[in-house]
Amino acid sequence: MIKGSIVAIVTPFDGGKPDKARFAELIEWHVQSGTHGIVPCGSTGEAATLDYEEHIQVIEWAVNAAKGRMKVIGGTGSNATAEAIELSRRAKDAGADALLLVSPYYNKPTQEGIYQHQMAIADAVQIPQILYNVPGRTSSSILPETVARLAKHPNIIGIKEASGSVELSIDILAVCPKEFLLYSGDDFINYPLLAIGSTGSISVTGNVLPEKMAKMHNLFFEGKLKESLALHYEMREMSKAMFIETNPVPAKTALAMMGKIKEGARLPLVGMAPATRQKLETALKSYKLI
Repeated sequence: MIKGSIVAIVTPFDGGKPDKARFAELIEWHVQSGTHGIVPCGSTGEAATLDYEEHIQVIEWAVNAAKGRMKVIGGTGSNATAEAIELSRRAKDAGADALLLVSPYYNKPTQEGIYQHQMAIADAVQIPQILYNVPGRTSSSILPETVARLAKHPNIIGIKEASGSVELSIDILAVCPKEFLLYSGDDFINYPLLAIGSTGSISVTGNVLPEKMAKMHNLFFEGKLKESLALHYEMREMSKAMFIETNPVPAKTALAMMGKIKEGARLPLVGMAPATRQKLETALKSYKLI
């Protein structure tokens, strides 16, 4: 079981190219902070602007840096089924423990189209696969009945639910087998989803507060619910700061301010506006991160 605090890790750049050395340092920091797993090449990892070889390279770097000390879940989703299958095969060959597969974006398939897309990948690549529902980015939602159909496939082990709806998460758990895993994809409701039966979170906030995020999950699983909830509330303002502009720009800017990476995202993402940058800096100072 892949459980706990899983961080949707950023991809550092240097001179416009993925920065292997800083990436390895980030991963080592996460290992030492107790992070349970990472997702390279997700939305936060700017997968949409990585070319094909960079995409696989970043997953390989993650596997090599993690050295089996935490799980690596490669983001290999695409709105082209054939591309998703090929990326998934390459990520498996690179040593990923599992895959995260975003629902097809832009082309807005029907529920049957989403089902057939995910089933084609699951049939083609023998590796644990986690669905990813993020309607704010894909313009469509994987409905609970579609998730239930997909959950019957032995390679599809769970879903990252990033709609922001606790009710939808409850509906998914209600219709899926008890062994099917639910991961929070929205930091604002990480604890509420743990309370209804989630396995953990795939987090943006964990990029800058890895130790607190890991501890919050550990406390919950140890049955220390009040302490866990207190940490969830403690991280709330940082979670807000992570989304004052489009993810992952605030996370990458924060890590640069903390001296962890060089600042910079790929177009069409740009640097933060002065007003929001100031708000982010204030948040980081309040958490004593800078």
